[in-house]
Amino acid sequence: MLVKLSEIQDHLSNFTVGIAGAGGLGSNCAIALARSGVGTLIICDFDKVEIGNLSRQYYFSDQIGMYKTAALKDNIARINSDMRVIIYQKKLEPSDIPLVFSSCDIIVEAFDHAEMKEMLIESVQTGLPGKPIIVGSGLAGWGNNELIRSRKVDETLYVCGDESTEVGDLPPMAPRVGIVANMQANLAIEILMKLKHI
Repeated sequence: MLVKLSEIQDHLSNFTVGIAGAGGLGSNCAIALARSGVGTLIICDFDKVEIGNLSRQYYFSDQIGMYKTAALKDNIARINSDMRVIIYQKKLEPSDIPLVFSSCDIIVEAFDHAEMKEMLIESVQTGLPGKPIIVGSGLAGWGNNELIRSRKVDETLYVCGDESTEVGDLPPMAPRVGIVANMQANLAIEILMKLKHI
């Protein structure tokens, strides 16, 4: 069955994706979703762009010092000016999750630290039951493409990455970070394409 890109974009324009974290995973995933035609992104991060981020995150040298959410919103506008981008410049707490992401059809987890990942998963599964969440795990270093995969853990939880390579052991590098971020975006699109919009 032949499907036109415009038909895919028309369908995706009806949906909202939440992204928790705007670093390597979050910024690259957001760009892929913007290029694909998702209608609305809700992005939350408290951090500012630093020079060290430029090696793997979707920011530019003239954005150093800006809040990542604001810089990412600007970058998305240059790609897809029709996309609605809602930003929150804050560090998420468990009580924030249902408030920030309640209107999302899918939530993408893009945090650096394991405890924040766990907090988000638990908060979504408790406060927003039934909402799909796509987690990134295992993306540091280089090579070993064959180990990177996506996996459905349960009815609403998915994991992308090799699930073993820790950032503390090896630095996060652009190729593997980009692969996992794009896997998250690709999986989000796959799920959204199966949904009916109202």
